[in-house]
Amino acid sequence: MSWEFNIPISGDDLVKAGGVDQYVVQDVLTPKELPAHLNRFKQALRSQGPLSILEHFDTAYSVLQHWRTLDMAVKEETLELLRQVVRGLSVSLPSMLDAGVLSAEDRKLQLNAVKMSVFLLCKFTETLESDSYRQSIVTATGKGAKKNRGGEGLVQWDSEREVVLQCLSQLLQLDVRSLWSLSLVEEEFASCVTCCCYKLLENPTISHVKSKPTRDLIIHLLGVMIKKYNHMLGARVKVIQLLQHFEQLAGVCAQAVATWSSEFGVKAIVGEIMREIGQKSSEELSREGSGVKAFSSFLSELSTLVPEIMIPNISVILTHLEGESPSMRVALCEILGEVLVRILSGDQLEDSARADRDRFLDTLQEHMHDTHSNVRTHVLQVYARIVNSKALPLCRYTEVMEFAVGRLADKSVNVCKSAIQLLAAFIAHNPYSCKLSSADLKKPLEKETAKLKEMKDKMTEKSPVAVISAVELWSAMEPEVLQTVMAHLEPSSDDDDDAADGEVVGDEEEEVNAEDERSDRDAAIQIAQLLRHNKYRQAVRALIQAHDQFPESKFFSGLSDLNTQAVMNTLGHLFKGSEHEQAQEAQAQEARPLAASAGDESQGVSAERAGAGAGADEGELKKQEMLVQYLRDTEGFALQVESAIAIINNMLYWKTTTVVQEAIQFCVTVYEFSVANSLSGVRKMLPLVWSSDAAVKDAVVQAYRRLYLNPQGDTTRARAQTLVDSLSELMVDASLGTIQCLEEIVHEFFGSESALQASVVQALWERFSGKRETAALHRRAAVLLLGMAARAEREVVLSNLDTLCSVALGESVTEDYLLARDTVITICNVTDQIRMSKGAPFRLPQDHQLFSCLTQAIADGVVLTCPYWQTFMEQAVRLIYFLAESPDQLCGRLLQRSSRLLLEQAAEARPTNQPDDASIVQSQEDSPQSQASSQDPEDQGEQVSCVSLAQLLALCGGVAFWQVSHLERSVSAELRRRRGEREEKEEKGPSNKAKQEANDSCVEEELGLIGASAEDTEAELIRKICETELLAEENLLCVFVPLLVKVCSAPGRYSHPQLTTAACLALSQYMMISPTACKEHIRLLFTILEKSPLPIVRSNTIVALGDLTVRFPNILEPWTPNLYARLSDENASVRLTAITVLTQLVLKDVMKVKGQVSEVAVLLLDPEPHIASLALNFFNELASKDNAIYNLLPDIISRLSDPERGMTEDDFHTIMKQLFSYITKERQTESLVEKLCQRFRTAKTERQWADVAVSLSLLSVCERGFKRLQECWECYSDKLTETGVYQPLLSITAKLRRGAKPQFKAQVDEFEKKLTAVHTKGLENVENEELESQSEEHNQSQLTKTPAPPRSTRKTRGRVKSAVPEESDLVTPKQKAGRRPQKVIVFSSDEEEEDAIMEESETPKVTTPIARSSRRTRLRH
Repeated sequence: MSWEFNIPISGDDLVKAGGVDQYVVQDVLTPKELPAHLNRFKQALRSQGPLSILEHFDTAYSVLQHWRTLDMAVKEETLELLRQVVRGLSVSLPSMLDAGVLSAEDRKLQLNAVKMSVFLLCKFTETLESDSYRQSIVTATGKGAKKNRGGEGLVQWDSEREVVLQCLSQLLQLDVRSLWSLSLVEEEFASCVTCCCYKLLENPTISHVKSKPTRDLIIHLLGVMIKKYNHMLGARVKVIQLLQHFEQLAGVCAQAVATWSSEFGVKAIVGEIMREIGQKSSEELSREGSGVKAFSSFLSELSTLVPEIMIPNISVILTHLEGESPSMRVALCEILGEVLVRILSGDQLEDSARADRDRFLDTLQEHMHDTHSNVRTHVLQVYARIVNSKALPLCRYTEVMEFAVGRLADKSVNVCKSAIQLLAAFIAHNPYSCKLSSADLKKPLEKETAKLKEMKDKMTEKSPVAVISAVELWSAMEPEVLQTVMAHLEPSSDDDDDAADGEVVGDEEEEVNAEDERSDRDAAIQIAQLLRHNKYRQAVRALIQAHDQFPESKFFSGLSDLNTQAVMNTLGHLFKGSEHEQAQEAQAQEARPLAASAGDESQGVSAERAGAGAGADEGELKKQEMLVQYLRDTEGFALQVESAIAIINNMLYWKTTTVVQEAIQFCVTVYEFSVANSLSGVRKMLPLVWSSDAAVKDAVVQAYRRLYLNPQGDTTRARAQTLVDSLSELMVDASLGTIQCLEEIVHEFFGSESALQASVVQALWERFSGKRETAALHRRAAVLLLGMAARAEREVVLSNLDTLCSVALGESVTEDYLLARDTVITICNVTDQIRMSKGAPFRLPQDHQLFSCLTQAIADGVVLTCPYWQTFMEQAVRLIYFLAESPDQLCGRLLQRSSRLLLEQAAEARPTNQPDDASIVQSQEDSPQSQASSQDPEDQGEQVSCVSLAQLLALCGGVAFWQVSHLERSVSAELRRRRGEREEKEEKGPSNKAKQEANDSCVEEELGLIGASAEDTEAELIRKICETELLAEENLLCVFVPLLVKVCSAPGRYSHPQLTTAACLALSQYMMISPTACKEHIRLLFTILEKSPLPIVRSNTIVALGDLTVRFPNILEPWTPNLYARLSDENASVRLTAITVLTQLVLKDVMKVKGQVSEVAVLLLDPEPHIASLALNFFNELASKDNAIYNLLPDIISRLSDPERGMTEDDFHTIMKQLFSYITKERQTESLVEKLCQRFRTAKTERQWADVAVSLSLLSVCERGFKRLQECWECYSDKLTETGVYQPLLSITAKLRRGAKPQFKAQVDEFEKKLTAVHTKGLENVENEELESQSEEHNQSQLTKTPAPPRSTRKTRGRVKSAVPEESDLVTPKQKAGRRPQKVIVFSSDEEEEDAIMEESETPKVTTPIARSSRRTRLRH
């Protein structure tokens, strides 16, 4: 064979004449000729094997050339032939290559066959892949059409693609490089294969799960090309290109690179690609757009696959942590997290690895405060994974925990959620303790700290004093001594030193002179002692004096030549020599006793034991230090968790569902670890069981199931006891709202099928009845839990009424009224369920044991002083009206009995010489009037107990209230039920239809019962009973009214707090009976509201007035300002009650919103956070009503800026900023600009001008609003000299200028210049200048222009009229027909405008429980 096949860059190059001995396609066959030639190719393949491709290459090439016009059968046949050729080469080549006996001619044949077959198969694959992708796009547009994945006819291209890749992989895995000269494979051959692979990777579905086999084959084939065919450089470049253009390939590329580095051992490619990404600048990354996300995803995915290979090259990409791309920073933080979790974790790290770990942790910690919220979120998530994997060093727990708590205040919701997750991970995987209560840790820490101190003190006493040699001491002090000697020997320093030393030097000299008779040895010892005490200057002086005194002494003979070196040598000799002598002497003294006892063996043994004991003490000391440090770390960790609890508890009521769910899970986690105050979060999340969000509600239910309803235990009874104990703990000291919420969860538990239900109920009955020793609180919790269970199965309570009465309402009821109250509540839960049913009402006879116990307990408690009696009484009266037959008769006898007991108590307290007591009691039984007179405190003097009288009045009020409720609910419902039954019977009974209809119509016309008016007649009947009968003279309730009025009208005389409170509350309950009673006493009630000194009375009165407003809105409407006035009450509890009641009245459209709402606005700055939050919630809800706040704003501004109120500027600005944040509509803003500008005319003081100007600046003024501001120039132009007016208006122009169009910006600039001119020069000066300039322009125009005929000009608002008369000014301008008349500005909060008219559906609705007119009457009116 003389020719050689070279793989062309383009397929068309093969038909062109090439170089010498280069293969050229001789003839491109026509489509008609191809089937015959394909058959010849097939025969040749059978006979010649894979080398047949050498002769029939042109046939396959012709198929490629005519691809668009050929049938799919021809393409499939050609592809199958090429596959067989490649497969044949894979089978035949190994034996040839292993033998190594190929001649040059055979090698050339085999090489050409390999090149040709690989080239054709790759080109066929690329072409088929393009057709497949094109066809998938076309079929994807049709709905419901079946997609041909491989184009027309080749439906199974997915499976065919895998076969082709397997063939190529089998061939290229062989060592075919030996076919080339010097085993140098040409680059075109490798590119032909790799380009085909990359083409397949560009398929959008390649990353899908179903494409995994194909994806793995491509990656494997590319790995072979990199490993054997020197494709690493090309692969690096191609991976970068794929990431830049195909974002979905990030995961595929990461998998490919990980496979190449781990399975094929090409680890260098990881570093090369990382270096390529690291070299990209921030500007380049920002231009690429999606490429940044692909790079980030690639690096992050790669770190999860081969983190150990990335560590050596990680520094080249860390530079992007300072870049502008947040996605890249996120990816790098995730890489660091993967490395820390999988590589740099554990205690066996080397020093270099430990340093890398600390550096990476510091980097992550820095990015907790990243500018981008997404980065902060992912950093917290990375830390959570590190903590969950226990890869965070213990020394960093406190610091990271502190950062996580700080992130709870982040503005981003996702950051807060991730911070909660991290804190939960810290608690769940903490290395300290399973119980994290700082209170429980405090005592052990103090105890162990004291023990550690004792051990240290003992060790200090036992440990010998450290001996430092004289040589070491001299080396330490030598530099300072040298400086002292040099300073002393300077000629000019002697006098200065003497003068500086003063008296001290003189004293030293006297001491030296006094010892003239001392020896030279004493002088040397004294000098050494001075050196030891750091008295260097005195030592030098003493040395010189000793030399003068003992010039021949051996100690000072070295000073014959007085210089620095000689003095230092002498001092050193004296210091070290004297020390040496002392040491020798000490050793000699110690040697004598040791020598004396050298023969004593027991002494040596005790010394060894002492040394061993000292070593043991040191070990114990170290253990104790570690224990104390552990307790300190645990306490610090617990304190940080407790600080986070308070913050996360507030997140339970956020609007973001995911944050609420995370907060719930956190509360569950901290409760399981017994963290202090963790129960507060568990209770606080309980109201979320009523949430409208199903996810939140389900999270709460599941949390409580996890904490309380899935107990652990070996037996069913043990599990039931555990469940009861946990629920009882939750019930203890729980509020009424908490109990109601818990009732929903317990009801759901008992409503579901559970094997624990019977055991739990039995345990609750045992605890309630006292069969088991139980605290009083737990007994009350048990009976309440029984009531919750009765909601699901009422027989739990109804079948045990006798037990309830005997245990809680029997003779010992006075000992525990709280247990009796909770028992009554439990029975009421059953009656609530019964009353909701549509059947006949379930009631018990009056002589039932339950009512006997209740009346006995109530009557006996009237004359007692138990503080819990009233709460029991309220629930008991309620139960009587719910469950008893003729409850009014029963309560009437109860009132008489209670009054009699009160009088008997008074009689016992009277002197025995008053004989008329019995007659008074007797007369009380005869007539209610005598009872009323006998109860007059004036007649009884001081003998009636104020507490007992207060309790009797409270009972009267409760009976009156529930009597009305009984009539309007129970009696009315029973009337409707009976009427319904009667109508059903009449419909079923046989009768003459015509006659019946005639009779019915006549009766209905006479009675006024046409249509549905029967229901109105029943309501009218109930209303008539309330108005005429309940407070009639013959009724028992009436006799208490004078007493109530007397006590309430004379607070000075009846000053007992409980009596006053009960009387006022009972009076308000009496007023609920009828409009007549309400009108009669309404003034007295408001007088009490304003003048009562007791906050509890004022709070109760506010609540009562709220109820009266709902019931009789027309009567209470004139008194609305008095209710609003309580918002400024001096007592916080009164303000809290007032804002709560008014919020309900206003938002339910019972009370019309008026200007007094400014008092609510003031509460936005209330010092009590709860009141301020309620005020904010009021305006948030009010803002949902269209135009509500908009209509109120002018009045609020007017009232708050009133000088008599005295509100500070800062407070005014804060309130207005909040209120104006609700103004979002452009028309509202425009209208408010005009209204506020008109306010300048009515404002009288500079402060009011400034407040109006500030209010204007808070509006989001648009272009239309700016025009309205210009039109109203005359309203405020004369106030611009005031800085308080000028500066806010100037800020408006600054905001308008941002992002404004050039033309509008020029108008704003001109307006700002006008503002500044008036502010600096004054309005009059500016107007004069304008008039002069207009006059000059007018004169100039008259001289240069032909006079125009006079015509009427329209007056422009906001423009100053010219003082120079013109012709047009002499003619009265006619008003144009199309001109819109100027609107009248009204300053009332009830104004109605074209852009703020309240629709009919928005007007407040007055809802009154009792209808006061029949439907027929309303229709007539």
